[in-house]
Amino acid sequence: MKFLSHKEVPLLLILLIMTGLVAQVESNACTSTFFSALVQLIPCRAAVSPFGPAPPSDACCNALKILGQPCLCVLVNGPPIAGLDRTLASLLPHKCKENFQPCTLPHSIQ
Repeated sequence: MKFLSHKEVPLLLILLIMTGLVAQVESNACTSTFFSALVQLIPCRAAVSPFGPAPPSDACCNALKILGQPCLCVLVNGPPIAGLDRTLASLLPHKCKENFQPCTLPHSIQ
């Protein structure tokens, strides 16, 4: 197991704090941090995979409903996540028949 050096720890803490703050600021109604929102959508992994996405499962749609549109948008507009296709994630509400407003995608991925 590799431990972080004394120089890496403060940088990691700042990154974690800033990511949580950005997630809170970007979405007026989302009370989850970026990381907790990501964990809540784990049941949707197969539906947002860029490598042969599957239709969202009932567990995915339930998780999406609980997470809510503002927190989904935090994920869609947040830092890149390996294995997550942002366009597919932004389509989850439609596929799950949730009446969410669409997330505005960042210009770099539209």
